[in-house]
This record gives sequence, C-alpha cells and structure tokens, in this order.
Amino acid sequence: MQELNIRSAQTEFFTIPEFFSQKTTNPAIADVDKLRVNQEIRADEVRVVEPDGDHDVVPTGEALDRARDHELDLVEVAPDADPPVCKILDYGKYRYEKQKEEQRRRKKSKSMEMKELRFRPRTEEHDFNFKVDHAREFLEDGNKVKAYVQFKGRDIVYKDQGMDLLRRMIEELQEIARIDQQPEMEGRRMVMILAPHKNK
Repeated sequence: MQELNIRSAQTEFFTIPEFFSQKTTNPAIADVDKLRVNQEIRADEVRVVEPDGDHDVVPTGEALDRARDHELDLVEVAPDADPPVCKILDYGKYRYEKQKEEQRRRKKSKSMEMKELRFRPRTEEHDFNFKVDHAREFLEDGNKVKAYVQFKGRDIVYKDQGMDLLRRMIEELQEIARIDQQPEMEGRRMVMILAPHKNK
C-alpha cells in the first residue's frame, strides 16, 4: 500500500519512515509523537472518526483509504479502546496545536519571578525607554517588576524627579500592569513593584 504523506507544522512533507525516524527533543509534543499514524496502526479494525464527526467501525485498510481520499492522516487517538479510535485529520496541524497548548499550560503553571530595574533620578530618555521596554517583556511573561530609583550622595535632593520617573513608568505600563507596591523610600532607594493584570 502506498504510504501517506504527513504534513508538518512548517508544511513540509515526509513519508512515514522519514517522519518517525526524526526524534523530537521538545517535551511539549512527546505525548503526541507516541500516537500511531497511518501505517503505524496495528489493529485489524478501528472506529474511524471522519472530519465531519461521523464515525463507524471499519477495517484499518478502509480507514486508511478514507484518510487518503481526504488527503489527511489517520491518527490513533484512543489505542486502548475496543476497537481503537482513529481520527482523520491533519497530523502536522494537530501536533502543532498540542505543542501550543502545552506551552500555554507551562506558562500559566510556572512560578512568578521578580525582576529588578534600577534607575537614577536623572536617567536619560533613551535609557528610560529601554528599561520600560524590558519591564513590559517581564510583565507580559507573567513576572513582577521591582523598579527603584537609586539616590547616591547629593542625588537625595532629587526625590521629586525620582517620583516623577516612577509615575511615568506606571503610565507607560498601565495597560498591562497594576501597582503591587506604591513608590516609597527604602533607605536611599525609592521602590515600587508592578504586577501583571490578573486577566493577562
């Protein structure tokens, strides 16, 4: 029987032996890679689920023919069922979507980190913008940002400038961040903490 082609997420084409000889190092798609696809399926008959949702029990050869007619793959999604359940779908796209789901799950489950950004009371504009961009990246990744203005020597007389700088930062990031700790003096530092909005 002629082997079906499998479409990868990058829309390249592989034959069955070529595809499964490539071992992935990405744990996010390891479970998906364990699924039997096309000629890898060993059962004599399967319950095949068509793209439109219809399903019935047929010999595996007929299920493969149906997948070929749709120019898609036959994927064994429930090998322990009796008979095994197979879906006709684009395996490459399915694999890619599962990878993205796992990445989102890991992102949500990872612990929040605290990132620190230091300013001087007379920080130049380009340096301020550079650090705000970094703060934005940290917040979008789900982390908190501790921003502080360091006063050295006679800089302590510029507290108002330090407060203005932190307020500007709040304004720049208000769409993605909330104030977790209002600006306040800690020794010779003016410190505030921003956290991502709960719905981010």
